Amino acid sequence: MRKIVHRHLGKVVAGTAIAVAGTAVMVAVTLPGTAGADETGAAGNGRAAQQAAEGQGAAAVPPGTVEEAPTEGKKGTGNDPLTDDELARAAQLAANSPLRTSGENVEGERGPQQIGVDLAEPEPDEVDGTKAARRAEVSFYDYKTDALVTRTVNLDTGKVEHTSTEQGVQPPLGRAEYAEAAKLLMADPLGADMKADYKDATGKELTSPDQLLLNGAVYRAAPGAQPAVLDKCGEHRCVRLFPKVKNGPWIDARSFVIDLSARKVAKLDIG
Repeated sequence: MRKIVHRHLGKVVAGTAIAVAGTAVMVAVTLPGTAGADETGAAGNGRAAQQAAEGQGAAAVPPGTVEEAPTEGKKGTGNDPLTDDELARAAQLAANSPLRTSGENVEGERGPQQIGVDLAEPEPDEVDGTKAARRAEVSFYDYKTDALVTRTVNLDTGKVEHTSTEQGVQPPLGRAEYAEAAKLLMADPLGADMKADYKDATGKELTSPDQLLLNGAVYRAAPGAQPAVLDKCGEHRCVRLFPKVKNGPWIDARSFVIDLSARKVAKLDIG
């Protein structure tokens, strides 16, 4: 028997026993503002308040206006956020050879997995200057060596000024990594319950991560808290998924951990 738990504004609340079969648990979402919407008392109170306001001569609220966003240039200045052009250029410059040919991404293909691009802090001698160079920090996860690689790119000169490599550092996961984790879970026998829950919710087969809204968290091994296959999580890049049916309920897959580095799936005993 599967049990359903209900989430209300992000908090897990035990619901009444509802029969759902399997290990993954369907999670219903209560949207704020829906409870009591059809109650006569609530509607009556709303009308009374409106009539009182009209009786006091309350002025009508004018319609709101939406201002157009300013046109974004190709290059920002100072501490301006990186523009789309700068983001693309920084990523291209940072992924130059030999990193592009020696690393490996989450799908096992050549080139490390890009994690993020951020505006770099100015150099100490540039803090008070008005012409500080625009720099970006581009981070990659290299699945071949299980290392976080961060490269500082000078967008004015087009040069990579600094590269750091760290083991055991696990930044937040990106969209491509969530998608690959879902693929691995769906392909594994342990993913049968998630697929069954999806079919219960939609009447359709779950065949692609694109059918889900995916989020999750990095998982690190804790002594005695997981099967031996997950002992390297933390050194390896591992994830617990929080999948949601598009326009539908959450599917509780918290008991599953996907080791993206080893491309294996395991189940935690979380009661």
